[in-house]
Amino acid sequence: MRCEHDRIEDVRLHDRVVTAEEAASWIKDGMTLGLSGFTRAGDVKAVPTALVKRVENGERLKVNVFTGASLGSDVDKMFAEAGLVNKRLPFQADPFMRRKINQGEHLFVDHHLSHTAELLRGNVIEKVDYAILEAISITAEGLIIPTTSIGNSLSFAESAKAVIIEINLAQSLLLKGLHDLYNPDKQGKRKPIPLTEVHDRIGTIGIPIDVEKVKGIVFTNQTDSPSTIVQPDKETKVMADHLLHFFREEVATGRLTKNLAPLQSGIGSVANAVLHGMVNSEFENLEIYSEVLQDVVFDLMDANKVRMASCCSITLSEARMQEVFNNFERYRNKLIMRPQEISNHPEIIRRLGLLSINTALEFDIYGNVNSTHVAGTKMMNGIGGSGDFARNARVAIFVTKSIAKNGTISSVVPFASHIDHTEHDVDILVTEQGYADLRGLAPRERAPLIIENCAHPMYRKQLWNYYKEAIKGGGQTPHNLEKAMSWHVSYTKQGTMQELIGQD
Repeated sequence: MRCEHDRIEDVRLHDRVVTAEEAASWIKDGMTLGLSGFTRAGDVKAVPTALVKRVENGERLKVNVFTGASLGSDVDKMFAEAGLVNKRLPFQADPFMRRKINQGEHLFVDHHLSHTAELLRGNVIEKVDYAILEAISITAEGLIIPTTSIGNSLSFAESAKAVIIEINLAQSLLLKGLHDLYNPDKQGKRKPIPLTEVHDRIGTIGIPIDVEKVKGIVFTNQTDSPSTIVQPDKETKVMADHLLHFFREEVATGRLTKNLAPLQSGIGSVANAVLHGMVNSEFENLEIYSEVLQDVVFDLMDANKVRMASCCSITLSEARMQEVFNNFERYRNKLIMRPQEISNHPEIIRRLGLLSINTALEFDIYGNVNSTHVAGTKMMNGIGGSGDFARNARVAIFVTKSIAKNGTISSVVPFASHIDHTEHDVDILVTEQGYADLRGLAPRERAPLIIENCAHPMYRKQLWNYYKEAIKGGGQTPHNLEKAMSWHVSYTKQGTMQELIGQD
C-alpha cells in the first residue's frame, strides 16, 4: 500500500482506493461513460473488464461509451461481445465492434475528433455520468497525470458527474511533465488559443480535478496494447518516394524550406510507412504536430531528423514500445502531449500551416475521398481526425494503394461510394503509381491527372472510358449518374471491379 499511496500525493484521496469490481458496481444501466484512451494507448483497463463480467454473470446492462478514439486491451471487443454498448463515439477500430455496428446492434456516432469536447461543452450530447481515466499519479494539488494519451480525458473530467481514476503502475513515471492540458472557454466567450509554435506550453501538466468528484481510485499494472501497424513494403516505399519528390518540388519553388513545415500523419500502416521514407531523406530539423505518434516518429528521432513532436497519443508496436520506454530519457525532451481538442484544433492547424498525411479507402476522379465506409455502407473505423486536418492544413495529402483485394478493387473510382472529404479539402493524392497535385485545378483538369498519375494500369482504360462518356453530357463536374456507381455494383455482384470479357 505504501508504494500505491506514493502515486496519490493528495492525501485527501487516500481513502478512495477501491477494487475494480466495486467501482464497476456503481455504473447503472443507461449511463454514459467517458473512457480515457486514444488509438490503443492510455485506455482504462480494469473497470471496463469488471463491467463485462457483470454482464457475463447475467446482469442486463447497456451504456453509452464515449472515448478519445479506439481502445486497446480488447475493451471494444469485450463490450461488443457482451452486448454492453448502446451508443459508441467517436472512433473505434475493433473488427467485432465493427461487425456489431454494421449489423445495427450498436449505434455509432462518427464525428471529427475535435468535435467531441465542443459537443460536451455545449450540452449537445449525453452528459457523462462517470469519467474513467487512466493516470500514472495524482499530485498533491489534485492534478491527474495522464499516461500515454490524453484524448478527451480533460473534457470528460470536467463534464462528468463523477470520476473514477485507474492508476497504472506499469506506465512510466517519466511521462510526468510531458502533458500540456489546456481547456478553451465556451464558444462565444473564448480568446485565441495562445499556441504559435509546436513546442509552446499553454496549460498545466495534469488534469485539474475537484476531489469531491473522485468517487474511487483503482490500481492496475498492465501495459498498453501494441499497435497493429505493419512494416513498410515495396509499394509504400514507392509511395514515400513520390511524396518526397513532391516535397522537393515545393522546396525548389520556394513554397517550403528544407525544414518543410510541421507534419501530421494519421493512424495506420500506410501513413506510417509513407512517412518512414523521410528517415533516409535530406530533410531534417523536422517538427511534428499530430494526433498520434507512431513508430516512424521515433525512428526519425533516432535519425536526428525531428527536433519537436506534439501529440495526443503515443501508440507503438510491441518491439518499439519496449525500446522507447526503456530509453525514454532519449526522447522525453522532444515530446509534448495535448488533449485531442487542441492537437486537432482548426485554429492551430491553420496557424501552424501543417503538411497533413492521411489514409484513404478510395477516391474518385475528381478528388473526393472516402475514409470510412466500405462500399458506401459498411463502417470501417470512423473519420477520426483526418477531416480536422484536411480542411485546415497548408497541404492536405491522402495516400492509398491503387488497388486492393489482389486487384479486384480499384481505389480510384468514377464516383466515391461515400464522401468524407470533398474535392475542396483535398490537395494531393498519392498511390504507388504516382501523385496528383490538385491545387488550383478545375474538375476537368483533375480527372485526367488522377487517372494517369494515380490509377493502376489495369483500371486506367476503364476510367478513361467512363470519363470520356461522362463529358459528353457536359457539366462542371461531368458524370454519367446511371454508371457512376457501377464499379461498386460490379464488385458486389461479380467480385471484381474489372470489366469482364464480353461485357459492354
